[in-house]
Amino acid sequence: MRASGILMPVFSLPGPFGIGTLGQEAFAFVDFLARAKQTYWQILPIGPTGYGDSPYQSFSAFAGNPYFIDFRALADEGWLLPGEVPAAAPVGSIDYGALYNQRPVILQKAAARLLAAPTAAYAEFCTAQDFWLDDYALFMAIKAQQGQAGLADWPDALRTRDPSALAAARVRLADAVDYYKAVQFFFFTQWNALKAYANGKGILLVGDIPIYVSPDSSDLWTRPELFQTDGQVHLTHVAGCPPDAFAADGQLWGNPLYDWPRHEAEHFAWWKRRMKHATSIYDVVRIDHFRGFESYYSIPAGNTTAAGGHWEKGPDQAFIDAMHETLGQGGIIAEDLGYLTPEVKTMLAASGYPGMKIMQFAFDRREPGNYLPYTYTKNSVVYTGTHDNVTTEGWKESASPEDVHYACRYLRCEPDDLTEAMIAACLSCVSDMAIVPMADWLHLGAEARINTPSTQGANWQWRLATPLTGLLADHIADLTVLYDRAPAAE
Repeated sequence: MRASGILMPVFSLPGPFGIGTLGQEAFAFVDFLARAKQTYWQILPIGPTGYGDSPYQSFSAFAGNPYFIDFRALADEGWLLPGEVPAAAPVGSIDYGALYNQRPVILQKAAARLLAAPTAAYAEFCTAQDFWLDDYALFMAIKAQQGQAGLADWPDALRTRDPSALAAARVRLADAVDYYKAVQFFFFTQWNALKAYANGKGILLVGDIPIYVSPDSSDLWTRPELFQTDGQVHLTHVAGCPPDAFAADGQLWGNPLYDWPRHEAEHFAWWKRRMKHATSIYDVVRIDHFRGFESYYSIPAGNTTAAGGHWEKGPDQAFIDAMHETLGQGGIIAEDLGYLTPEVKTMLAASGYPGMKIMQFAFDRREPGNYLPYTYTKNSVVYTGTHDNVTTEGWKESASPEDVHYACRYLRCEPDDLTEAMIAACLSCVSDMAIVPMADWLHLGAEARINTPSTQGANWQWRLATPLTGLLADHIADLTVLYDRAPAAE
């Protein structure tokens, strides 16, 4: 079925609290999508952000981001008093330092009220999520007690989960553990309400999960034997990408690499649980760096760049079979960008999952793959660009004149019309799904870029300051109908 959607991170929504939340602006965005005759709202990972504020470096593969909790909704539920809701602030770039310092003060008040008289819904939540919630809450409580030190710098007894040290920590930090569990209850209560509203409006949520967990995460701490460690929860090898035309030294991500033989011996139980959780909170799941299941780039821990790494074989078809067994055949988008070998292509074909096509790459001479629209297949998802690309207006300004000229010749447009022409090319191509970032529909420049890979600072900060008008929604709807991507009922 041909359909389309818009890429818009939750954190980029407007609103009064310094970051986008799951409050009324999120519901208004759903209404905008429905009027624009869209089918999908694609977001970025919604886990609690750690080092560098990246949603791809989260303290948990299962938890939700406390920054997204809407204070007004807490007040509506009686967990906050009206006077405890902070005054509205102008919409601007996200200041994560301010959020880190200010948000817990308010969330503590709401959590205290819940914990003073726990509800049946809270008890049910804790029971349903006990496979990750208790370990996550204890991890966060210990981390706070350790001055927010990373897992690698914890005392040996705590880092390696010595039973007596854990038992003492559970007693000593019981109040903090309860706080972190209550915050997760608030998050998922609001998330489930938003998802129900979106689904009721015919909008499906496309979630995004990183292939790797963070080196500072409850996931690594809880099950270190599932990762390449030295037995003391120190990493021996880490993840990244090899050097290419976009990064001369490659990309050193630093994430733990999986001990795939151990996963396979356990019949991929951890991954099955992770994917069941993801498919319960999203309608469609995009798996980042999908090619890493066929083979992955391994970098010795301690290296300062990715240049000294090498390729290792991944679980390949065994993983695909496990996912099919657990999830069925659909509901997954495979992020298959980067260096694709024949083996990766074979694995992707066997999975049946749609891969990704990036329209900007079609006209970038540094990109070795052929991303021109005539090469696309129906079973694919096409984007003008993703969160890792500059906006199309920004690309027009930063790309070489030769690449811009080629794009305009191919798309039969003048440079001033390039963004709209590229959007039209996405919507008109054969790919079953087309996703356009909100910033491209608004024709915003490089100031609206979400992330520049292999850099730190100034990433994950863009927020929507331009009102979304009915006129824009109607324009999007007109093109969506023109290219036969409107919902079937339309």
